[in-house]
Amino acid sequence: MGKRDVIHPGIIARDLAGLIASHLAEQGIDVTLVGGACVSIYSNNFYQSDDLDFVDRSYVPNVALKEAMAVIGFTPVGRYYEHPQSPFVVEFPSGPLSAGDDPIKEWVTLATPLGTFSLITPQDCIKDRLAAYFHWDDRQGLAQASWVARDQAGQYSLDELQIWAEREGELEKFREFVDLIHS
Repeated sequence: MGKRDVIHPGIIARDLAGLIASHLAEQGIDVTLVGGACVSIYSNNFYQSDDLDFVDRSYVPNVALKEAMAVIGFTPVGRYYEHPQSPFVVEFPSGPLSAGDDPIKEWVTLATPLGTFSLITPQDCIKDRLAAYFHWDDRQGLAQASWVARDQAGQYSLDELQIWAEREGELEKFREFVDLIHS
């Protein structure tokens, strides 16, 4: 059974992320999972994402990414990659890997039955969701940040998040986040 044969409508996001990231690593493409799928993982699936967003840290040409994804049955459709059996679409937002104006320099590695992948830390996941709230008034981003914060207590620093929010010029919106996680 090949890699593309293990993709099916019931596959879970973290297993698919492991399969894709491991396959891409074999092709010399180094990716990190970001976005809503990280929220799903860090909120114990309280939030369900229907896509997997990977930032390519190796900056390979798009043609190499397209060829590597084709090997596992994904084809480009607009800005996404789709697989006929996958419940998830895959996107590769442009880098660099960052949360707001801060570059992301650390990530977490998770092993799954289908492979290993890296994803942003809970702290950077919260920043990523708060950045959407800060800059686009995305209330869903605020809610997602609070879900991660509640489920990942002890895995982030509220003081460091406040310093970051101050650099982003968004202390008032940050206070709303703090009130939300303490309610």
